[in-house]
Amino acid sequence: MSRNYIRNLFLMDDNSRNQAAATMLATMACEEEQEEAVRRSKISRRRGSISGHTVIQRNRVQGNERLYHDYFAEMPIYPSHLFRRRFRMNRPLFFRIQSAVEAYDPYFVQKRDAAGVVGLSSIQKITTALRMLTYGLPADSVDDYIQIRESTAIESLKRFVKAVVAIFSDEYLRSPNNNDIARLLAIGESRGFPGMLGSLDCMHWKWKNCPTAWHGMYSGHIHEPTIILEAVASYDLWIWHAFFGLPGSLNDINVLERSTIFNELAEGRAPSVNYSVNGHEYTMEYYLADGIYPSWSTFVKTIPCPQGNKKKHFAAAQESARKDVEQAFGVLQARFAIVRGPTRFWDQKVLKNIMTACIIMHNMIVEDERDAS
Repeated sequence: MSRNYIRNLFLMDDNSRNQAAATMLATMACEEEQEEAVRRSKISRRRGSISGHTVIQRNRVQGNERLYHDYFAEMPIYPSHLFRRRFRMNRPLFFRIQSAVEAYDPYFVQKRDAAGVVGLSSIQKITTALRMLTYGLPADSVDDYIQIRESTAIESLKRFVKAVVAIFSDEYLRSPNNNDIARLLAIGESRGFPGMLGSLDCMHWKWKNCPTAWHGMYSGHIHEPTIILEAVASYDLWIWHAFFGLPGSLNDINVLERSTIFNELAEGRAPSVNYSVNGHEYTMEYYLADGIYPSWSTFVKTIPCPQGNKKKHFAAAQESARKDVEQAFGVLQARFAIVRGPTRFWDQKVLKNIMTACIIMHNMIVEDERDAS
């Protein structure tokens, strides 16, 4: 404040002095408000708490205890058949997957944060991921039960499927070994198809959040963006081969040209196969396929418009056995609803991990229930 202003203030009469003082106070108040606004704007640009953001104090410990007593206690509230229905697998198989994933990724190990608050347990994160996979639920649908926020649920799903693929791919997405081939050949011969290892077909998975610029490339006969899965399945619904990721505008022949199904055969690394049909010896296995596939020695297709009882019987038997892969697709979609409906993820790597993890767990369930029976 200048000296001239203070001197003029003393030379004024009482009324003028009061008016000047009021003006001075108002000016000082405006300046303080402006300084406060500048200070707030600087604070809002800092990282940290968001202005107006509501913090939900979730009781993670209570959510973990409720989930444990409902399904994982020694005497759980819900019996084993309800666990099988809701988790799509038996409890021992769940524990096997949990221990392997927890050992592979420290993210699933329960820890305390910087404030000393206990975090989410592995069963909370894995249960969240499985509920999203098996029921196709949104990420925030289990928040009120498990006490997990939406972003954490998405992160848990991504890390879970990545861990499952990394841990179990070598065992549950392997090519058939000698013992597997012997068993498959025996079953195929009992069904009237000696030398058959399975049936081949493709499935489309709708991609809801496909980028607009890619719609033309990923849209085919369904007229919606889709991603293709090529698979080989045997009579017990085990999926031996899975090739995923090509755009939905391609047909089965285009997918076959890019597939890895015959890589071992082309490189001479395929296991030897020996069987006879009508007195002729053969050394190459084959798959049952529909009419669109090429007429290769590795495919046995149906007879279109069969004439005569012999050809009609063969066509009916081939079309019946070829439905193994169709049935495997149906069971896979029934167990994991996320691959039945349109997917909402953007990243193709995440989509591939989700599909691959579902196939791996499908095979694990098939093995577990086959051994139990």
